[in-house]
Amino acid sequence: MAQFRYTALSRHGEKVSGLMEAYNAVDATRRIKEEYGMILKLAEVAVAKPNFMAAEVGGNRLNAKAFTVMCSQFAIILEAGVPLARAVNLIAERTTDKTLKRLLDKVGQDVENGRSISASFAEHGEKLLPVTFIETIHSGEESGNIEKSFESMHEHFDKQAKMAAKVRSAMAYPLFVLFVAIAVVVVLMVAVVPTFMEMFEEFDAQLPLMTRMLIAMSNFFRNNLLVLALCAVGIPLFIKLYGNTEKGRMNLAKIQLKLPILGNIALLTAASQFANSMTTLIDSGLTMNKSVFITSKVLDNYYISQEIGKLTSQLEEGRTLGESMREQQVMPNILIDMTAVGEESGEVAKTLHTVARFYDEELESAIQKALAMMEPALLCTLGVIAGFIVLSVYLAMFTLYDAM
Repeated sequence: MAQFRYTALSRHGEKVSGLMEAYNAVDATRRIKEEYGMILKLAEVAVAKPNFMAAEVGGNRLNAKAFTVMCSQFAIILEAGVPLARAVNLIAERTTDKTLKRLLDKVGQDVENGRSISASFAEHGEKLLPVTFIETIHSGEESGNIEKSFESMHEHFDKQAKMAAKVRSAMAYPLFVLFVAIAVVVVLMVAVVPTFMEMFEEFDAQLPLMTRMLIAMSNFFRNNLLVLALCAVGIPLFIKLYGNTEKGRMNLAKIQLKLPILGNIALLTAASQFANSMTTLIDSGLTMNKSVFITSKVLDNYYISQEIGKLTSQLEEGRTLGESMREQQVMPNILIDMTAVGEESGEVAKTLHTVARFYDEELESAIQKALAMMEPALLCTLGVIAGFIVLSVYLAMFTLYDAM
């Protein structure tokens, strides 16, 4: 996929600028003409290669809760009949998130000058806002029901935020246990065990095998503590930098799907995201082709995202979405079959909404099961390590008593 910056003339005579991802210039030209009618300027955006010697520090980040609240505020204020420019300024004045406030201030100025809100959001928030949001708001402008679009976005992102909050809450205890386990092991190996070993070495006695193993591990930790610390930092950093490359991102996405337990969670996440996003976009009035193209951009797993993006070319050939997904086989069979049923009945959005609820529940259940397995596993691991250390020390003490 490549990015193209364009300037086009809408069917209402308004000049519109923005970014679009497409397979090539021909694909970008066709998509822009379908949406706006006339292209004034089109240029491919050069994508910077990852810099392995430097990493971005800081930067703007979108607060998910503040963003969801903003969508709700827009839906309520616009439904009350407040003019769009006034609504933007009202929300900008009341938001406490600095990044969102800066964005809304710029959008408010544009809207007051007669520019469309979707075009302004696309320009000022192109690296900040989800593509689903921008396209849905644009569709709401076209249909004259923009407050409904903001309401749909509130429901969509509120569901995502609540799911993420549940996962973070459920992960808090296992991560705390893991952190404590690592800290305890390091302290025992570096500080506590050597104290006992010095005492044992004063006696000329053959120590048990477990004790000798413990001494060897303790010496390894003490002699390589800096190396181990660098590995703990360097390995995740290398994986992150490797994942910034096209090949690395694709390989890591494929590996993720093959992992036990986590692979199933990744697949269920993709299915949930696909069904929820497609429901929102189709309900907003977007075409099937464009809905699929946008949905492919919001999927977390890069491999599945790229495969779903390829469906657009098959849809352009006149094939159905269910048929194309069945040949591709990257999504669960239930999702594929229900999509085909929805197309046959003419109720794709309604069917996918039902499927979305199903996969939301399945995803939450899978995450809870994984966490339920993780907690006892961590506790057992910590118990085995502590037991090994205690038993090694006691066996050495019994050996020394026998030698005295």
